[in-house]
Amino acid sequence: MKKEVIKVVIALILFLISLIIPFENAWINIGIYIISYLIVGLDVLIEAIKNIFKGEVFDENFLMTIATIGAFAIGEYPEAVAVMLFYQVGEMFQSYAVDKSRKSIASLMDIRPDFANIKKNGSIEKVSPDKISIGDIIIVKPGEKVPLDGTIVDGNSMLDTSALTGESVPREVNIGDEVLSGSINQNGLIEIKVTKSFGESTVSKILDLVENASSKKSKSENFISKFAKYYTPIVVVIAVLLAIIPPIIFKETEFIQWLYRALTFLVVSCPCALVISIPLGFFGGIGGASKLGVLVKGSNYLEALSKTEVVVFDKTGTLTEGVFEVKKVNSVDITKEDLIKYAAYAESFSNHPIANSLKKAYGKDIDNKKISETHELSGLGVNAVVDGKEVFVGNEKLMQEKNIEYIKCNEIGTILYVAINNQFKGTIIISDKIKADAKKAIEKLKKNNVKKIVMLTGDKKAVGESVAKELGLDEVYTELLPNDKVEKVEELMKSKSEKGKLAFVGDGINDAPVLAISDIGIAMGGLGSDAAIEAADVVLMTDEPSKVVDAIKISKKTLKIVKQNIIFAIVVKILVLILSAIGLSNMWQAVFADVGVSVLAILNALRVLVGN
Repeated sequence: MKKEVIKVVIALILFLISLIIPFENAWINIGIYIISYLIVGLDVLIEAIKNIFKGEVFDENFLMTIATIGAFAIGEYPEAVAVMLFYQVGEMFQSYAVDKSRKSIASLMDIRPDFANIKKNGSIEKVSPDKISIGDIIIVKPGEKVPLDGTIVDGNSMLDTSALTGESVPREVNIGDEVLSGSINQNGLIEIKVTKSFGESTVSKILDLVENASSKKSKSENFISKFAKYYTPIVVVIAVLLAIIPPIIFKETEFIQWLYRALTFLVVSCPCALVISIPLGFFGGIGGASKLGVLVKGSNYLEALSKTEVVVFDKTGTLTEGVFEVKKVNSVDITKEDLIKYAAYAESFSNHPIANSLKKAYGKDIDNKKISETHELSGLGVNAVVDGKEVFVGNEKLMQEKNIEYIKCNEIGTILYVAINNQFKGTIIISDKIKADAKKAIEKLKKNNVKKIVMLTGDKKAVGESVAKELGLDEVYTELLPNDKVEKVEELMKSKSEKGKLAFVGDGINDAPVLAISDIGIAMGGLGSDAAIEAADVVLMTDEPSKVVDAIKISKKTLKIVKQNIIFAIVVKILVLILSAIGLSNMWQAVFADVGVSVLAILNALRVLVGN
């Protein structure tokens, strides 16, 4: 972009020097005009020549080339340079937006395991994951990534599966449980019997989905290219006919007179107003969106947003905070405050999200002197002695294991059963918090003619359905892995109209394949993963779901302004072309009229940027 700006600035300076300073030798002025023209127009000339050899003759590059060379041929050097300068400025605006487009999803490779610890003849050897065969035993130490899919044959641990499911709560695994590659082992040492080769493992499939999904997305053609396909051959043919036919019919007129009119016609035919105002309109829309914290990576995505018919949301981190909190406390023969206190003290030495939510709900400093001992009960919960009282905090199995009579809780969320001195004292329900503006976002989307709003999640059915009901979503699909999400989105894309678009909103690495394959991928940029942000077409920098509505509104406003500019510019262009053809407009008047249209179109386009 810097190089382009420098080129335009240098060309503009030379152009003004030649325009303002009348050198004694006219060839000096002409030489400066030619240098200025080549600085900004050489790449257009080269592209036009290349396209002619490819058989793609009538594009905007050809039109710009023939019109400006025509201007040089009839001695209108300033117009030739000015027209090319206008064109390049417009292209710069468009390029700026395009440069913000999709980058490679290199950061997704972070989930690819670098090695595997294979167990052979009593010793452990570090090898590449693709060297492991089905049936081999591998060791995964705390902090390491699970390199291949398999079944645990020894040990137990907590696995961080957020890269796969997007869920922030670690998953507890024991002997016999299946584990997926891409998970991160948090604490225990586990031995895994490999059930899938590296090429067939979950992590490889995710990477493959992302790498190939982009090719499934159709890219809308640039409007100017579409327009030029029809417009350029028409004006070129008319210009040729204008130069040849009238001198034959009207014998008293000179050929050079009609040639001048034909070349003037070609210069006038340059769609400067369209070339500048359309990219600037989209650029203004992108700028206006960025002011609201919405980054749109290209004008084609801004245009697509206006046609959104189906919006699909991920749950955790998108519609919900991804931060767990105590939602409800049911106490028995004890105050709710004391129940939270004992639970928080029992979990005080853990950094598990559930333990953190208990400590946050307690809201006071933990006095470690009150805790005499703590034990983690694998698969059950924790046991601690607090103020001389034995406290158990865990799941329903813990109550059964310790033969403690309890009241079963059927509420939705993670349920902790609390017992003190072998007496059941109540339950604490912990769940993910729905974002403050999530419900408002859903309501506004429906008001903006979005036909269907769906949620996809890797979370449990009860939790997913509860969130969907609270937010008023049309459909919800739960317990999904990344490849399941891709399949669901492909199904949902069939439910929209031919011109309609599907937007997917997500935040995790696991959402990257779906973001890439959707018509419009929208990522949460504040806390979202780098892979999701890079795979997306639109990024919400504040992580607010309501920003999706803002993006759609700006898109519709931008398209409205762009259409106004198109109609205005074409109508005026046709009138000026007619006047030029019959000799009522010379080149300067025609260029002035064209520039006037450009200025008005630009001012109209800037309305999107300033928000008026």
